[in-house]
Amino acid sequence: MSGIFDYVPHPHVEKRKEAGPPTVAAAVARLHGPGPIGRLNARIGLKITVVVGTMWCAYLFTLLALVSAPSAFATGNRLIIVAWIAQTFLQLVLLPIIIVGQNVQAAAADARAEATYNDAAAVLEEAKQIQAHLEAQDAAIEKILTTLTAKTG
Repeated sequence: MSGIFDYVPHPHVEKRKEAGPPTVAAAVARLHGPGPIGRLNARIGLKITVVVGTMWCAYLFTLLALVSAPSAFATGNRLIIVAWIAQTFLQLVLLPIIIVGQNVQAAAADARAEATYNDAAAVLEEAKQIQAHLEAQDAAIEKILTTLTAKTG
């Protein structure tokens, strides 16, 4: 390399090459532990979330909640009716709907994160090309300076 500039890569560049993009497995290990129990807990939690987080489950929970609706309304007691709406219907039905919404938001966030990662990787490669271009220019400038110095000296 020329004597005009000495390129020193940022230490994160090598760490990034070694680590690669973030993975679900790494997140699971951080949240539940790297061992078999942690993986089992994550697998069970994911399966339940996938099943409960569907609109079909929301429809099923709505039907289940409606089974007890006639009894609650038949009492005529406002407290029991409000309790049924809040504790039975809303909690039971909104749970899967909220999970569906979170899944949609998570998918969008994952797509943005992947695009950002790819953009950062592209920018890094572009920076490497710029560095190579600057090295070539430095070499050409040094050659010109050497030629000029030889002619004047």
